[in-house]
Amino acid sequence: MAEPAPPLRILITGATGFVGLHLAAALHARFGAGATIIPTALHAGKDPALGDVGALDVTDPAAMADAIATARPTHLVNLAALAAPAAANADPSASWRVHLDGVRIIGRTILDTAPDCVLLHVGSGLAYGRNRPPIRPTSEDTALAPTDEYGASKAAADLALGPMIAKGLRCIRLRPFNHTGPGQTDAFVIPAFARQIARIEAGLSPPQIRVGNLDGQRDFLDVRDVADAYVAAIARSDRLAPGTILNIASGVPRRIGDVLQQLLAMARVPIEVHNDPARGTGDATDIILGDATRARELLGWMPQITFDQTLADVLTDQRSRAS
Repeated sequence: MAEPAPPLRILITGATGFVGLHLAAALHARFGAGATIIPTALHAGKDPALGDVGALDVTDPAAMADAIATARPTHLVNLAALAAPAAANADPSASWRVHLDGVRIIGRTILDTAPDCVLLHVGSGLAYGRNRPPIRPTSEDTALAPTDEYGASKAAADLALGPMIAKGLRCIRLRPFNHTGPGQTDAFVIPAFARQIARIEAGLSPPQIRVGNLDGQRDFLDVRDVADAYVAAIARSDRLAPGTILNIASGVPRRIGDVLQQLLAMARVPIEVHNDPARGTGDATDIILGDATRARELLGWMPQITFDQTLADVLTDQRSRAS
């Protein structure tokens, strides 16, 4: 008779961020009492959903070593990041420090002190840069060609893990494409549109939305589907080869202008759209699109939440904030 699997102990860095809260909910739903979740963030605190959150600066080697020794994790999910590309691009030094130096510290610490721990490193589809002609969904075999500081620092971290994986680090590299959902800040395009609509409906803003480039196309996912992909990777980590790379994507390109029109169709009042050249001009070649065939094959994962439902939930969230 096979011995029962040891209970999971899952340490999450950046746990209080947008994805971390959804990931914790997905872990509870999948594993229940079979998993202990150890949430950490840059600053300690108490979160209604997570409970006690430990302080952890992933760029501090001593702090990282203490966290690993105390938590004794079976898995570490690295969500520590400058989540918004605009913030990362505005402060490249911080972006590279967290995205590259922090990842190297995490990987080395696990390799040296907890070699049985599986690292789930969350990178980004932006590491590939824009899709290049002929346009087709980007697979994991596509060369990394980032076009901004955010994507470059994420790509560098992904590559930096390679030598540690060769030395025995058990690591799954995840490359999620754009994801949104309730709880995301308006530093991202969909909640930014939804926030303007909600404020207009509440009488807090005039009935006009000012926009920039609406011609770009993105591969949007619901954050709850993304969290389910991460949970599936944990559940199947014993069957995945070290260094496995998985795109998390829908494979569906959505034009930003069409997304805005879908949200406007859900608005409760008429709203005018005004182009603002200061916000950027149209660029039909601005396409970022991922191929998640490998995730479907290895994880049995595919998106479950319709895009219409995602938009409705984001708008409901922003309406609650506006009221």
